Amino acid sequence: MDITGFPIKEAFAERYRQLTDWDAFISSSLTFLRKSMRINTLKTTVPDILQRMTSWRLTPIPWCREGFWVEHAEGRRDIGNTLEHQLGYIYVQEAASLIPPIVLDPQPGEHVLDMCASPGSKSTQIAALMQNTGALVANDYTGIRIKPLGINLQRCGVSNAVVTIMHGRRLCGMQFDKILVDAPCSGTGTISKSPKTLLMWNPHMVKHLALVQKQLIVAAFENLKQGGTLVYSTCTMEPEENEGVVHALLQKYPNARLQDIHLPGLKRSAAAHTFNGQAYHQDIEKCLRIWPQDNHTEGFFVAKITKD
Repeated sequence: MDITGFPIKEAFAERYRQLTDWDAFISSSLTFLRKSMRINTLKTTVPDILQRMTSWRLTPIPWCREGFWVEHAEGRRDIGNTLEHQLGYIYVQEAASLIPPIVLDPQPGEHVLDMCASPGSKSTQIAALMQNTGALVANDYTGIRIKPLGINLQRCGVSNAVVTIMHGRRLCGMQFDKILVDAPCSGTGTISKSPKTLLMWNPHMVKHLALVQKQLIVAAFENLKQGGTLVYSTCTMEPEENEGVVHALLQKYPNARLQDIHLPGLKRSAAAHTFNGQAYHQDIEKCLRIWPQDNHTEGFFVAKITKD
C-alpha cells in the first residue's frame, strides 16, 4: 500500500486495524493539520494579540484559553514568519501538544521538571503557567537538542528556568512538585507532519523505545515529591509505549495513582486495556488517548499520576 510516497507496511496496517478505525485513522493522518498557536502570556495578553493580528482568523481551542487555530484571511500564510512570533508573543504549537502542560497544572512558586524539554514548546508553556516564578528545570540529553531549547526559552522571555543536559534516566537525588515526561517515541500520532514515520516504523523500534520510556518514567517518579504530580505523554498511538509504560510503573510502585483527566471540548477514545496478550492495570482507562481522527489534531497519549 502506498499513499504518501512512503510504503505503508502491512504489519503497521494490521496492527492499527486492531486498535482503531483504520480508514478514519489513515485518512486523518494523511490530511494537513490546522495550524495552531499559543499566546505567550509572559510577554503579552490574549486581548492584545487579538487586536494586533487582525489579518488572521483566530479560532479558540476549547481546552486551552491561550490556544488558537489560525488561518490567514488571504489564504495560506506561515504564522512563524510574523513579527509576533519573532518577538516571542506567540508560540506555534500543535493543538494536542498543548494538553500535557495543562494536565500537569504547574503553579507559581513550585519546583517543576520538564525531563525531555527540547525544543521548548511545553517548557515555555509551563513557565507561562508558573508566571515566571518558582523554579523550572528544562532538561534534555544532547547539546544539539539544547540549542533550540535555549533559543525558545530566551525568545519567550522565560526567566525562571535552568537548562540541564543529561539523560533523564540518570536524574537522581532531586525532588519536584511536578514533572513532565514528554517521552521520545515512535511518533505514529504525527504522520500528518512527518510521513516518513511510516517508513521508519517497525515493531523492534517500538519495543526498544518502550524500554527507554519505562526507565524515564521510573526516574521521574523517584524524583517526585510525595503528593506531587507526574504527567507522562507521547505523540505515538502504540500501546507498548503508552498504556504498557504506565502499567509497568503502577506495578512497580504501589503508591502511584492514576488520575482522571477532563478537558472541555476534547473528544477522547478508550485506552487500550489489553494488547498482544498483555492485560493492563484496571485504572488504565483514566489515561487520555487522542486519535488524530478524534479532534483533527495530532495523536497524543497523556497519563496523570500522583504519588501517595
